[in-house]
Amino acid sequence: MGVHFETQAPTTQDKDSTRAPRPPRPNYNKLHAQPLPVKAYPLPPLIPHNPFSILHIAIVYLSHVISSPSSHPQDLLCAYFSADTRSFHVTDEITARTLWEQGFFGKGSLSRSEPAWLERERIRQGLVLGDTSEEITRKRREERKQFKNERARLEREAIETKLAEEATNHSHSNGHIEPSLAPDLAQAKSAEEIDGQNPTSSPAALSPGRRGSPLGKEELIAVPPSVVASDVSSPHLAQKVIINQEHLQLTAEEAFFLVYALGVLEIRDPATAQPIPTSRLFSICRSHSYFPPQPSSNLVPDDPFLLSYVVYHHFRSLGWVVRPGIKFGVDHLLYNRGPVFAHAEFAVIILPSYTGGYWSSTAELQAKVKKKTNKSWWWLHCVNRVQAQVKKTLVLAYVEIPSPVIGGEEGITNEAGEVTDIGRFLKRYRVRELILKRWTLNRNKE
Repeated sequence: MGVHFETQAPTTQDKDSTRAPRPPRPNYNKLHAQPLPVKAYPLPPLIPHNPFSILHIAIVYLSHVISSPSSHPQDLLCAYFSADTRSFHVTDEITARTLWEQGFFGKGSLSRSEPAWLERERIRQGLVLGDTSEEITRKRREERKQFKNERARLEREAIETKLAEEATNHSHSNGHIEPSLAPDLAQAKSAEEIDGQNPTSSPAALSPGRRGSPLGKEELIAVPPSVVASDVSSPHLAQKVIINQEHLQLTAEEAFFLVYALGVLEIRDPATAQPIPTSRLFSICRSHSYFPPQPSSNLVPDDPFLLSYVVYHHFRSLGWVVRPGIKFGVDHLLYNRGPVFAHAEFAVIILPSYTGGYWSSTAELQAKVKKKTNKSWWWLHCVNRVQAQVKKTLVLAYVEIPSPVIGGEEGITNEAGEVTDIGRFLKRYRVRELILKRWTLNRNKE
């Protein structure tokens, strides 16, 4: 007859009682109130049962017609192009905070996402007390790890207690202990004696925190103990100035969207500090999407930057916050409001589609298309499985590739092959979305 054990994991109340109170979170709704670095002035709502609302709408509309408020900042934001990293650098701290807080553009060069190196360095040197977002994330992971260790310990203790009770009851009834249970009890007893005699034998005993914790409470504090005990507001610490060594790094898609679509950013040449024209910037982004960079004469309609930017512009125009998805093996991640509010809901993979008649006109083009579109079902299964594990929905974004534009044709390009009318050039592309979900038998029976 088998033995059935019932273990009870720590409840939410037990978990909350042993956990230290978390620091208050920043007011993200206020920090990220603007979804983009431009201002919108909508008309007031229409209230049908209130006739004065119509008058209010008319007054606001006439005021906007007579004196239209500016939606763009007076001075354009500035960034510099870096050919070495094939990215765009924002060195001004105010500009970097503006782009991050109003649209989540870019990432800190010395941070995982939000540029917070200066704040982390001030905390490390004891100039400021507190925790950065990265420190808070690290502590929460440690708390989850400690909770799992504590739950496993309680489960082991419950099993040992159940074995001891059953062995005692069996010995009282038969007058002896069953041999099959004796080794387990002896092993449990020896383990308890070892734990009691040698507290440093387990990893949890090395720290002053609670049992099952790899790190103690003192080790989780980012500020050194000497700084906590001293007067942080002393003149010596207040006069120390730390030079910010971090800059905001923009991808080519983000930089061109801010320049071309929103018109709030200008890209300057780091050598001359002169603004780069939009048409020239478009060629630079396309050329540096290859490694090594290709000249403008060798650019094709399906170069990596064009495919990525068309999809980026498509989802940004629909209101999504688009972030790089290299962490999960995809091209883009789609957030509803931003990474500080919730995890990404969708993961996007870009696939070129060659449905035009030009791409099947010759055998050479057909072989080229087959090579670029050849994907195995193993690859698709692996990508979809990864997204299912991280609770994201996979989106296949098919980009319809148009035929190449011959120099000077339709006024889109000049004789040198550079695009002069970017709007007409991008209108030739189309995006189709296909949502792919993993089918499992126990969840999709109907």
